[in-house]
Amino acid sequence: MRDTQILSTFPEPPPVPASPQSVHEVLVFDACHAGVVLRAVLFVELCLGVGVMYMAASPLDWVFRFSLVTGAALPATLAWLLATCSAKKVLARMRLSWQLGLSSLVGGISALYGCLLLRISGLLESAPWWSVFASGCWLSLLVVAGLWMRAKGRMPADTAAQLAELQARIRPHFLFNTLNSAIALVRSEPVKAETLLEDLSDLFRQALQGHAQTVSLAQEIDLAQRYLAIEQIRFGERLRVQWDLDEQANAARLPSLVLQPLVENAVRHGVEPSASGAEVQVSTKRKGSSVVIKVTNTVPAGQGVAGHGVALQNVKERIALLHDVHGQVLSGFKNGLFQVRLEVPL
Repeated sequence: MRDTQILSTFPEPPPVPASPQSVHEVLVFDACHAGVVLRAVLFVELCLGVGVMYMAASPLDWVFRFSLVTGAALPATLAWLLATCSAKKVLARMRLSWQLGLSSLVGGISALYGCLLLRISGLLESAPWWSVFASGCWLSLLVVAGLWMRAKGRMPADTAAQLAELQARIRPHFLFNTLNSAIALVRSEPVKAETLLEDLSDLFRQALQGHAQTVSLAQEIDLAQRYLAIEQIRFGERLRVQWDLDEQANAARLPSLVLQPLVENAVRHGVEPSASGAEVQVSTKRKGSSVVIKVTNTVPAGQGVAGHGVALQNVKERIALLHDVHGQVLSGFKNGLFQVRLEVPL
């Protein structure tokens, strides 16, 4: 089976540089993260846009005033993000109150910098320095507090998503079918039966370990290979697996047990309903600072994509929780082939 362009209808996302991980767990926010940069800029622009409305006499006047304010606010916001990103290691060693205070102070100074640019360019006749400083402190404090509360609010969602994924993935019938395959092989092929039970043990050991841990792509591939080895014993020649792996992509970090549900879905919806079986292809490829992972399977003629999409949705949520805007999960069905495409930073 060739690596098709099933998802060619989706725009290819531009490579996004991998974000450095937080150096300390008490760091309130990571200004080096692309998601934080986008949220901070949008929040500041939204606040200024609403504030300018109260001073504008007409929509055209609002556009003019908002453009003028943005000319100062955008460089100031970027300066604040650059400063807090550079001081990330210093901030991580501080208490929460000090992190909030210092971030707010840097925000006020950055606001003065933006106002100074307008003053030098001649777009501002008299600069309200104290008002600008106070506004910068207040806006930066709101941004940091919002990011901190968002991070705290995501912790229960992270746990719930991982538990839901675990329940959707480890289905009792899979355990029973695997044990039945092992029982059938005990007398005729005891070596295969022993290997099957070892693979099954590894799958469940991985499933029951700590949920907060991330793993490398190489570990996820190894686990998926063990799972498909179990299914190969069940389905024999009906299951045809192809691997197209890029060793340079193996260091990418993923939530534990993300790849296995995808290959399980490929077997369940591709191989099980077809008397002649199906082909399953797993490919990985490094693209600059990101890694693309594809799981593709053939679907029996006349059948669409079945299932409720619970496992796929859980994979999307877990990738988003770990990588935010740096991670993407796309899926598509075309010409009898179903493909799931993951992109994560390296």
